[in-house]
Amino acid sequence: MAKFQTLAEAVAENLHDGDIAAFEGFTHLIPHAAAHEAIRQGRRGLTLVRMTPDLVYDQMVGMGMARKLVFSYAGNPGVGLLRRVRDAIEKGWPNPVEIEEHSHAAMANAYEAGAAGLPCAVFRGYRGAGLAEVNPNIRSITCPFTGEILAAVPAIRPDVTFIHAQKANRRGDVLIEGIVGVQKEAVLAAKRSVVTVEEIVEDFDGVHPNACVLPRWTVTSVVHVPGGAHPSYAHGYYPRDNAFYLAWDRIATDREGFLAWMKEHVIESGPGAFAGRVAPLSGRA
Repeated sequence: MAKFQTLAEAVAENLHDGDIAAFEGFTHLIPHAAAHEAIRQGRRGLTLVRMTPDLVYDQMVGMGMARKLVFSYAGNPGVGLLRRVRDAIEKGWPNPVEIEEHSHAAMANAYEAGAAGLPCAVFRGYRGAGLAEVNPNIRSITCPFTGEILAAVPAIRPDVTFIHAQKANRRGDVLIEGIVGVQKEAVLAAKRSVVTVEEIVEDFDGVHPNACVLPRWTVTSVVHVPGGAHPSYAHGYYPRDNAFYLAWDRIATDREGFLAWMKEHVIESGPGAFAGRVAPLSGRA
């Protein structure tokens, strides 16, 4: 059952060294504030799972938190490389990182399998692709009904999933609007889940009947963090900070510059400092 906590409390109770941790959000509602708190608390040895490791995992890998990445597509969207991830993989700085690369379809199906309590995901995919040659967790299975050869990958079952959402009500139910991605499945697949939200409301009045609502019994912790997705965007609250994605390529280019930026803007700034630098959309406080 969801409980309301500070960000520091939620991370301290739910993220431990060596955990399999997912920080999910597909271009939208990426939980940067939660990741920054994990960085401040100095977690180590994590297996980081994410469909699109972008800036949030570039920062976490660069700060030495990761032992392994399970992912599909790693890059700074619209800009180029993840320089800290590449440095870790190619040169072992600040520590070596193992990688397990999948397609988007495989990751989405693996989360869904995890949410359903299944051991693996079976789907049509990887035909003619070479990824299985470098990832032993991509295998094939024969359908017992049709004889068709299908792809199979292990279910994703994180120890903890972090997501960001627009609203939680005072009972702890969570509302996600806009691009949902795999947030719902990532929460349902996890042993524990932390949801940071833009605002806490009495109830979800006037919500479309097809809206994505995570009931309170699926969520471990709810944290009020306005701006918690910045520099990604929160539908209805603030736009994507495209200028920061461009700037990150320069910030992350060299190790010293990266560490200096992280020290100033994450380590020493405290919870919510970076997340608060957002320009609200018209009509929002």
